[in-house]
Amino acid sequence: MEAIAAEKDIEKVILQAKTDSENHRELFQLVREKGISFQFAPLEKLNRITRKNHQGVIAFISSVSYTPLEEIIAGSYESGRDPFILVLDHISDVRNFGAIARTAECAGMNGIVIPDKGGVSISSDAVKTSSGALMSLPVARVKSLRESVRFIKEAGLTVVAASEKSETILFDADLSGPIALILGAEDKGVSPGLLELADFSIKIPLYGRIESLNVSVAASILIYETIRQRLKGAS
Repeated sequence: MEAIAAEKDIEKVILQAKTDSENHRELFQLVREKGISFQFAPLEKLNRITRKNHQGVIAFISSVSYTPLEEIIAGSYESGRDPFILVLDHISDVRNFGAIARTAECAGMNGIVIPDKGGVSISSDAVKTSSGALMSLPVARVKSLRESVRFIKEAGLTVVAASEKSETILFDADLSGPIALILGAEDKGVSPGLLELADFSIKIPLYGRIESLNVSVAASILIYETIRQRLKGAS
């Protein structure tokens, strides 16, 4: 409760099931009011997670501090360069996320947008996989990716979705100017609602027998094709 009051970035809370504690009821009400992800679990599960005196509650606190999306976009324009951000649609694998963040930071991207539910939890493993990139690269955690994409478009960015069903190869697309790239999870891709909001979609051509790339590899290709076009336009 003190962590919530101090506005810590809490990924989720696990509460012991079937307890009549007044403190638990008060905490549960507070968690719901703040829109924090939560779940109930038996005492045995909480004991398996930690041997410490958890008192029937375990909170997972993010290893990084999040940045409001508005600040990321405003800072992007203030930098004097065209904004370039990444929207990750329910990518949950920690190592993939860390690798994507590392590439994004190396490419000088302005930030990453993730959902507060159904997406990755930024743990110490994610920070380690990113080689520390997540300590400096701004990350916005939002309640609604659809509303956030709408805001991104209103801010003047062109929204481009990566989709294997697209008819446009990324090398033929115009990726200059302010860009927001949307990448989806490997099993589901970008959700239909976000595809509808995108200005257009692109795909990476595949010529082998395997039908898809690892999402962190795909992100690297898409990011650096965008960088290549920017450098070409500036020359």
